[in-house]
Amino acid sequence: MTEAPAAPAPALTTRRAPGCPFDPPPVTQELREQAPVTRVSLWNGSTAWLVTRHEEQVALLRDPRISADSRHPGYPTVSASFEATRAHNRTFITMDEPEHNAQRRRFTGDFTIKRTQALRPRIERIITDLLDAMEQAGPPADLVTDFALPLPSLVICELLGVPYEDHDFFQRCSAVMIDTRSAPEAALAASQELLGYLEKLVESKAEQPGDDLLSRLAEQYLLTGESTVDECAKQARLLLIAGHETTANMIALGTCALLQHPDQLAAVRDGSPQRVAGAVEELLRYLTITHMGRRRVAVADIEVGGQLIRAGEAVICANDLANRDPEVFADPDRLDVDRAARAHLAFGSGPHQCLGQNLARIELQLAYPALLRRFPGLRLDRPLEELPFRTDMAVYGLHELPLSW
Repeated sequence: MTEAPAAPAPALTTRRAPGCPFDPPPVTQELREQAPVTRVSLWNGSTAWLVTRHEEQVALLRDPRISADSRHPGYPTVSASFEATRAHNRTFITMDEPEHNAQRRRFTGDFTIKRTQALRPRIERIITDLLDAMEQAGPPADLVTDFALPLPSLVICELLGVPYEDHDFFQRCSAVMIDTRSAPEAALAASQELLGYLEKLVESKAEQPGDDLLSRLAEQYLLTGESTVDECAKQARLLLIAGHETTANMIALGTCALLQHPDQLAAVRDGSPQRVAGAVEELLRYLTITHMGRRRVAVADIEVGGQLIRAGEAVICANDLANRDPEVFADPDRLDVDRAARAHLAFGSGPHQCLGQNLARIELQLAYPALLRRFPGLRLDRPLEELPFRTDMAVYGLHELPLSW
């Protein structure tokens, strides 16, 4: 008897259902209902194991048999542009132990709860200034360009020691680098251009240090010979991009989601700091802007969710699906800002959990209520279905969010 050929693996997609921009793609939601681990096909015809549920993802993200090292041949990149820049963009987030920790610990002191809390007055001042400018200019406004993007950009620039007047340049490079539709040549050129800029900046910090992270990096690791200019600049590029892209999109997308849920919006606008902090966790869970999952490779055979994953096979932990897992979050497709949502995986889990999560939380906890209190009549200036969502970007969100009040 001839064995029937295996059914082709469904294509992994970021395409969302019409009218449902806040929910994961229907295809992947269906896969989660079928099994905790399923095979999917990727952009280049290769396959990967898609891990769809919370319990299995936490276990894998903490297991040393699952590697984050992007140098593995089977590493599942998200597009041709990311494949072209894989080696050029290698940083501690795509390293394993002990290399990962050795690189990451250089920055942990600047992102502790205590250090980020000390930034609160400065963040509040930036928020006030941006909202003043919006109010003075009058409606309509694009929340992305007028508030959501400049806020975290100013904060990360001051923290790193990057001149904010260069923000148009690094935001342009960043946009090309994280766009899955970018031509490989364009993505690599943008990556190299931004790296060259930061190499010169690191060198200048070594000669004339200031009170910023790049100066400390240059003094402690570059001048002592423990690191090279290239290594320092690559880590700086990661922090610069991650430090503004993620929070900017959470501010815009979170605001858009709240505008669709007036009762939830009121709770954030009028709530105590503790209630707002909880609401931020729920928005992080509900929206999961890192919507392309945690990309990994098995370095040993491992069984998870009843499925054997063999060494060398690609693994994608779909954290947007884990954050809608009904075994962990009751009625998971409902936005509930009073939910206990801290178990979400928006920041990942295990040793690679997001370094900047404390800073992101403070920025979001301050930004949402300040915006909603300043403009109590805030509303979309365009129908939801006409808004340009960032489906093909590595960080989900909105390209623009026109608002009136």
